Parts: sequence; C-alpha cells; structure tokens
Amino acid sequence: MIRLLGLGLALLLAGCGKQAAPLYLPEGEQYPEKLSDWHVLEQGGGHLKPAAAVLPYDLNTPLFTDYAHKLRTVWMPDGQAAQYGEEHFDYPVGTILSKTFYYPKDDQGRLLQSNSDDRDPQQGLELKHVQLVETRILLKQKSGWVALPYVWDAEQREAVLEWAGDSQDLSLHAADGTTLAVGYEVPDANQCAGCHEERHGQGVNPLGPKARHLNKDFSYEGGSANQLQRWVQRGFLAGLPNDLAGVPQNALWGQPRAGESLDKQARSYLDANCAHCHNPQGPARTSGLFLEASRPFGIPSGLCKQPVAAGKGSGNRLVDIHPGQPDASVLIYRVDNTDPGEMMPELGRSVVHREGLDLLVKWIASLDGGC
Repeated sequence: MIRLLGLGLALLLAGCGKQAAPLYLPEGEQYPEKLSDWHVLEQGGGHLKPAAAVLPYDLNTPLFTDYAHKLRTVWMPDGQAAQYGEEHFDYPVGTILSKTFYYPKDDQGRLLQSNSDDRDPQQGLELKHVQLVETRILLKQKSGWVALPYVWDAEQREAVLEWAGDSQDLSLHAADGTTLAVGYEVPDANQCAGCHEERHGQGVNPLGPKARHLNKDFSYEGGSANQLQRWVQRGFLAGLPNDLAGVPQNALWGQPRAGESLDKQARSYLDANCAHCHNPQGPARTSGLFLEASRPFGIPSGLCKQPVAAGKGSGNRLVDIHPGQPDASVLIYRVDNTDPGEMMPELGRSVVHREGLDLLVKWIASLDGGC
C-alpha cells in the first residue's frame, strides 16, 4: 500500500511538472538502494544534471582521482544553512553532498584522458559523451556524516548502493595517441573514512566544500557568479564575510589567476591532495609532515625535514623536500610512484598524476637554499 501511494505521488508530481524534493534523512539507516531516490540528480533529454533544488559546485584545485571528472552538488533542508568558518563550515543535519565520477568519451565510445570542461551549465552532462562510474553521497545525520557509494549500471540509467565498493579496468585515450590503463577503485563505505576522517577519531567529514576551495566563479544556468556568494543567495550559507578579499582562496588548477605564484599553485595542490591526512590531527600526523596551504612554509611543511615514518617509502632520500633538488626529495619519490606501500596519496589513484608531479618538480627546483 505504501509503495502504491508513493508511486501515485510520483506520477502526480510528474504530471504537475514538479520534481520530488531531495530526500531528508536526519537519522536512521534506511538508505535508498537506488541513487535516483535521493532526488539530487535528474535525467532527461539524454543529459544528467543537478535537480532544481540543489546547487552544483566546483573546487579551485581538486583532488586527483585517476583523471576522472567530477560533478559535485550540495543541498540543504529548507530554512537551514551552513555556518561559515574559515577552516570548516558547520553543516546542518540533512545536508546532502554528491560527487559523480565520470570520464568523457568520443563518438567511438573510447574514454578520454582530457582536462576539458564537458559540463553544459544549461543541460548538464551529455550522456552519450560521458561514461558515469560512481556517485558518492555524503549525508549529514544527527549522529554525524555517512558516506554512501553508488555504482552506475552499464546503460547509465541508475546507480545502485554498493557497500563493498567496486573495481573497474579502464583504458583512457590521450590526445597524443597514447593510452593509459587505469585500475579504478570505488571505495567501500569504510575506505571512505581513509580520506574523509580529516581529524583522527572524529569520523567522516566533507573535504572539498570549504572556503578556500569554493572561493571561485562558477558557470551557473543564469551566468557566472562567485560560489560562496551564490550559496548565500540560495540560503545555503550564513556568516560569509562581506569582503571576499579576506576569504582564503587556493590557486585555480590548470589556469592560475594573475599573481598566483608557482609556490601558491604547488601548495594548493598539496593542500587538496595531501593535507586531509597530513595535518596535526589527521591520520598521517605521526609523520610530522603537515601540508595545509595556510601553514607557513618551513620544516613542518617538509623543508629539509627528515622523514620519520616513511619506511621504504623514503626511496633512500634523506629529506621530504630538498630545495633545488626534486630528485633528492621524498615527496617527489612518493608522488611519482604506484607501489601501494610507497605511493602517496595511498587511496584514490592507480596511476601517477603527471601534471601534478610536473608542478611539484618545478616548484621544488625553484626553491633556493640547501639542507
């Protein structure tokens, strides 16, 4: 009877041209088996796009995940807003963050290793030109955040909750004619904490939607606008300083803004890819290597610092960052590595991020001094 009533309501809403509101689930463990039941994404006309009630967003310098592209969205219950904080936002119960991982593909169906933006602000993602892999839901409940991995089916019609995660062997085609083999891993629900437990013992927390990552312009349906200000306008954020000049801002990946130095670009990259573990309260705190962008650059940030917990991951290098000598730096050895016992980050990639590695090499080579 309940199912019939639910179906009837869905048909009624469809007939009236209205969308169902995103699912409000402040407590309990009755998580939907199907992604569509969250009502944060919608399909139509051969496209996938955020539902009308949610906001898409992007990050200045994003986390690298085997060259996957990402469609990110945020939703909060009516009348509820996140409270601004320079380091963390305080999100209300019921908040839903979604992140859909996908690859662009050509007319022959080949997956592409591409950095081009394939999202249309009006229509969303054109399904015939992308391959959807997974969508991760991060839900704020009364007991804390819950991470839920959904895997898309081959027809790209639905994604299903997979507590155990998934693995896929993919081949990416680059513009120069080369191919890259990717062993893509959808993390299980427990592995999500490997990155999202930013503060040891405090459970899962959002990583991307913070002030320094969000402080950028974004192409919305109605035009471009600063994301933080748009969150305020939508009612999703309270307490934002009136002057954005005082709000932290990481470098814009791939196309730095005027005045964004090589140092800022590299440290923004480390902040996005490493600092969620490498901070004084994080899972990698025992390393003594702290990579937050806001930290003054010095020994705790790796400068001439001897590794204390790297094991064989040091590659026989003596310091984490050796000014002027990338090849003598543990940091470069670990980033340019795919051995599970030596690579960094430990999760989220199976291949080396060549563009990120090149940036770090140039940065370390530019540093003056010695050890």
